[in-house]
Amino acid sequence: MIDLTRRALLAASAATAALPATAQRIGAPKPWGATPSRRQLAWHAREQYAFVHFSINTFTDREWGYGDESPDLFNPTDFSADQIVAAAKAGGMRGIILTAKHHDGFCLWPTRLTEHCIRNSPYKQGKGDIVREMEQATRRAGLAFGLYLSPWDRNHPEYGRPGYIDYFRKQVVELCTGYGELFEFWFDGANGGDGYYGGAREARKIDAPKYYNWPSIVALVHQHQPMACTFDPLGADVRWVGNEDGVAGDPCWPTMPNHPYVQSEGNSGVRGAPLWWPAETDVSIRPGWFYHADEDAKVKDPARLLRLYDESVGRGTNLNLNLPPDRRGRLHDHDVAVLKSFGDAQAATYATDLARGAVARASAERGPGFAAARVLDGRRDSYWSTPDAVTTPTLTLDLPPGRSFDVIRLREHLPLGVRVTRFAVDLEEGGAWRTVAEHEGIGAQRIIRLPRPSAARRLRLRVIEAPACPAISEVALFRQVAPVAVAPVRSSDPTVLAKDKWRIVAASGAGAEALIDGDAATRWTVPAPSTAAPASVTVDLAAAVTLTGFSLTPSRTVAKDTAPPRGYRCETSADGTNWQPAAEGEFSNIAYALSTQRVAFTPRRARYLRVSFDAVALPASQLTVAEIGAFGGA
Repeated sequence: MIDLTRRALLAASAATAALPATAQRIGAPKPWGATPSRRQLAWHAREQYAFVHFSINTFTDREWGYGDESPDLFNPTDFSADQIVAAAKAGGMRGIILTAKHHDGFCLWPTRLTEHCIRNSPYKQGKGDIVREMEQATRRAGLAFGLYLSPWDRNHPEYGRPGYIDYFRKQVVELCTGYGELFEFWFDGANGGDGYYGGAREARKIDAPKYYNWPSIVALVHQHQPMACTFDPLGADVRWVGNEDGVAGDPCWPTMPNHPYVQSEGNSGVRGAPLWWPAETDVSIRPGWFYHADEDAKVKDPARLLRLYDESVGRGTNLNLNLPPDRRGRLHDHDVAVLKSFGDAQAATYATDLARGAVARASAERGPGFAAARVLDGRRDSYWSTPDAVTTPTLTLDLPPGRSFDVIRLREHLPLGVRVTRFAVDLEEGGAWRTVAEHEGIGAQRIIRLPRPSAARRLRLRVIEAPACPAISEVALFRQVAPVAVAPVRSSDPTVLAKDKWRIVAASGAGAEALIDGDAATRWTVPAPSTAAPASVTVDLAAAVTLTGFSLTPSRTVAKDTAPPRGYRCETSADGTNWQPAAEGEFSNIAYALSTQRVAFTPRRARYLRVSFDAVALPASQLTVAEIGAFGGA
């Protein structure tokens, strides 16, 4: 009987790992299903990067500009691209995507295609170029650069007509040819509706796929930027994850059907579908996409960013974390501190793979170039695989003693497709095996977080279901370093009224206290209202104050058959009996952006605030709202 000692196994594993690359390719498995392109593979490797929303909206305190804003408004007092980029890099971001033009049509580069651009702003006496400054700062930091260009333009007089498409294509070319290599080009899905449109002030509806002819736009980007992944329409390289909460489906397959995007499919993908169309998980570090002073106290803390990482990168998607600069043109100090805490913790966590030095063995191996030890070599281009007929093998790691871990990371070799449908991970502790995880999908990566650290001596990966032999490139182990807590701050906006003494005195449904608890994760949910049966809530502000407006934050919690209100009616009262109308109207893009809505009205003294709703913004049987706030003045 041969005595396979630990030393002999280590030696055999080292010899296998030393085989030349050509040996790895001998008898390689055939790809299964859809596979990524070269630029998609490069995109997967970036894992996390930053969105930077900065434009006219920063200065008007809006999320969506109407298009009639004067370029005179754009005048950051202390713009620093290096400060923004340094904060993103400290947070572990590997790239920056800048909003070169949002829906209002204002261009952050000195284009000659329109007067609605930075050339006509006070910034640097019209000689500035925010896109150039951000691009150069990003490259100085060693990060990748990308751009967002809104297809919808609420300023342009020809929007909705053929003339605008010519203009839009020229914008694409300007950005693709003027700012170096781009890793991503982002097209927003919001298209058509009311706008300024050169003074017409009307609603213009379009059939987006036909109007833009997306295949031609995507081809235009790739003509000038062959390695830039395009975002979202059918035919693009990357898809939307289906929400703006930063939460990917579990599983989140990188494959999709060959038909226009369906939100219900986008969150989890479709197993075995013909298109490699992976998800990008986008979310803002604040409730809104643009900076608002009243959200200074609502920045996600480092622990929440850690959960976002698990719910996006940990499910095989890329995280696109929005970082909105303020009116100075810098990130708020609190946002910077949160990013540093998160980035430091993650860098320390993933600095050392605790599986290094382990001995790997498998129930089957395809050959020397596909040995079990390949999962430990730290290379994404090598992998363990089995003979074609063996689709449900096991792989076991004998772990070095004296190490404890609470994070397990698995990766598949993506050029061969997503081959594992379902898997389980077992740990041997105290001489007994226990299953610690069972999931569908590994893909680009799957992060498993244990509830407590384990000092297991062995780990076992079991492929439970797969249509083809596996190709596993990594099994890695880590110990999570907790992020340093960052003290919360109060809003720097003096007009935001504190809610600590408020109380609900009337509501059309139970649980309305969630609207004033300061926690956007809680919500008030009632049956969908109608004109005949509106939903309403009345708040006692505890004392008479000068009211100048109110805010409403829709719920971002993923829940079926719920929607935010379409519009509002706001009333105020000094005594809770006699009421005066304050404001009435529709919320802007509340259904999809799910951002805080701010409504100003004529200042008045009042102690009570009542807000009513008579319709939901999307077909749903329930209305849900996260928070209500108010603004005051002297």
